[in-house]
Amino acid sequence: MNEKEMKPDGVVVYCASSSRIDRKYKEAALEMGRLIAANGLELVCGGGSAGLMAAAIDGALEAGGHTVGVLPHFMIEKGWAHEGLHECIDTPSMHVRKATMASRSCGAVALAGGIGTLDELAEMMTWHQLGIFEGPVVIVNTDGFYDPLLQMFEKMQAEGFMRGDVIPATVVATPQEAIDVIVNSRKG
Repeated sequence: MNEKEMKPDGVVVYCASSSRIDRKYKEAALEMGRLIAANGLELVCGGGSAGLMAAAIDGALEAGGHTVGVLPHFMIEKGWAHEGLHECIDTPSMHVRKATMASRSCGAVALAGGIGTLDELAEMMTWHQLGIFEGPVVIVNTDGFYDPLLQMFEKMQAEGFMRGDVIPATVVATPQEAIDVIVNSRKG
């Protein structure tokens, strides 16, 4: 297998950049970063210096992992990049940012987050459904955070709005379950 045919070994993690959140979400992000590193995968994320993004990066760094942050140029100019990143990729737009993160990843994980996280999750679910992104898309439903969204997905499915009547994501409760889904998908 030549270099171009090799599967990426990154796991993209989408999550909040806000720091004004409950500690349980920060703990989940730290654990996700640690588990990605412990499994020999690289953490790919938005690269922010705050919130759950920073916690995931910190967790990966604590476990000796490789971290990749992908930020549009305006965010780098504002000083929003985490200082511990091994790689900081400067992109011209949010669209290029999302495509770059996906191209570096064998799986996608959504932790708790706001509208930006929801945007990234929805796009990856769409890409997965269309076969553009082949890795698993995993939603970590920490303490029921995503329950209302999952109810909406069930309504979409029940009323025929989900292609193939399948929600194009795996829902788990913990970061350990998320990494298990990703690691097992790489074996197949």
